[in-house]
Amino acid sequence: MSEATFVREAHDVELLTGPTAARILERFLGDKERLRTWEVHSVHHRPGAGVSVGYAVATSSRSRYLVASTARLSTTNVTSILMSGRLVSVWEYPRDPELPGLAIAASAKKMSALLRHPVSVELLNYRPTRRAVVKARESDGTVYFGKVMRPQQAADLARRHRLLTEAGVPVPRLVLEDQRGIVVTAAVPGEPLANVISRGMADSASGIFRDLTRSLDALPRSVLTMPRRPSWSERAGHYAHAASVVLPGEADRCRRLAQGIAELMATSDPGPIVPTHGDFYEANIFLRKGGPQVSGIIDVDSVGPGYRVDDLACLLGHVSVLPHLAPAAYPYVARDLPQWVAAAEQGVDPVALNARCAGVALSLVAGAKRTDGREWLADAQGRLESAEAWLERARSYRR
Repeated sequence: MSEATFVREAHDVELLTGPTAARILERFLGDKERLRTWEVHSVHHRPGAGVSVGYAVATSSRSRYLVASTARLSTTNVTSILMSGRLVSVWEYPRDPELPGLAIAASAKKMSALLRHPVSVELLNYRPTRRAVVKARESDGTVYFGKVMRPQQAADLARRHRLLTEAGVPVPRLVLEDQRGIVVTAAVPGEPLANVISRGMADSASGIFRDLTRSLDALPRSVLTMPRRPSWSERAGHYAHAASVVLPGEADRCRRLAQGIAELMATSDPGPIVPTHGDFYEANIFLRKGGPQVSGIIDVDSVGPGYRVDDLACLLGHVSVLPHLAPAAYPYVARDLPQWVAAAEQGVDPVALNARCAGVALSLVAGAKRTDGREWLADAQGRLESAEAWLERARSYRR
């Protein structure tokens, strides 16, 4: 990430979240509606790819959700506004210019027609220009999840679901795919691994970790034909940049972290290329209630060739920051996580593992920032400290 890009994107965040944002929103609304109130709802910063901000807006006639973005778009189906030397694209949810299926998935009427059953719809997640997730529920309680992506990415995701289902991997059942970029799947059984971690694993920790690795072993070799995506740690420089934007006083610290991670990754053994999940962490893994067995693995967008050490690092790195995210909810991580780390270090190069855990923790720093008024600095600093602790552990093995 060049220094010029760093400066530009830091400016973009300020442009879209500071007082200037009101002028952008007013120009989008034009003369027909008056801006009464606005507040930043979410900030999405993709290092090197721009900044997108969502706003809860009240006008003279109604409430609206608007998005302003400096991302490079493949369509001109937006309102373009030149502000402070930057071209900003603005649109109203759900008419995302890169997600043609969002207007369908966000509508209970349209999703009911698509599923051929009456459903209610709840928006779970929206990352402008990238993806959205909705929960659709029938009156009898049957739940579906609709993922909205760019059409080609949605087709790739549906293909992954079919391959993994045929191989017996416990992924969500594919209900339908729509060429406008919608993939609908059924809910998986069990409970999120995050819940189990929250309650504490104690004597079950080793058994759970063994079953987690077995679930990775079950990934079919057919996914090796898919394009390989960079791991979180391979993009440490990008995430150091994103962390520096939310913690500008720690820019040098973030940069040193990224450099240390890159150095150890370049001089350690990641092992052979194998089938990988690509985003293997506690929110994407479900366990059977009353037992340690994996009952479901979700979010298989990144399944493909990679290194086992990266899947393990993704899991361990995410778990290590949970006490910073919600200290009261995760009181047992300090007791349980070392068991998983010791087990993982038996199967892969400890230097490679810990360096990659540092990269994962670093990638999570920027996500600590909140726009709802709640305190977040301690969380961000804690995640940064976790990344440094992982890197120091990697260095201790090298020494």
